[in-house]
Amino acid sequence: MARPQMLRLPEVLDEIGMSRAAFYRMRARGQAPRLQKLPNGQIRVRRADLDAWWETCTSAA
Repeated sequence: MARPQMLRLPEVLDEIGMSRAAFYRMRARGQAPRLQKLPNGQIRVRRADLDAWWETCTSAA
């Protein structure tokens, strides 16, 4: 079974066209995709979580 694709935060921000500050404001409000914090402190977002989050954003508009 293939491992899920994990995206770095800069890749996510570039894809959704958002600044880091705006992303963290959304995250504080509980409106951002789920993040995975690695043992080394880096943050990743699973591709499936980002796609699901993006769907909720486009269907709510």
